[in-house]
Amino acid sequence: MFTSRKAGRNESWEGVVTDKSRGMLDGSNMYHFLEVRLSDGQSTKVRIDGRLWKSIAVGDRIVKRPGADPVKE
Repeated sequence: MFTSRKAGRNESWEGVVTDKSRGMLDGSNMYHFLEVRLSDGQSTKVRIDGRLWKSIAVGDRIVKRPGADPVKE
């Protein structure tokens, strides 16, 4: 099981995108999500920027370093 959330500023993780989704959860703003299989085998669902969401595909590798936003690798 996983929870959906925005990645914390000081978090660090890397993994492979297993699913993409988006939705208007509050009825007025579009939110973009990725489900990521982390390098330790766990899954997490994170909210990301729309520009990154458009440039990423299932199977792409994504990295989140402390102090930075997630990036496609």
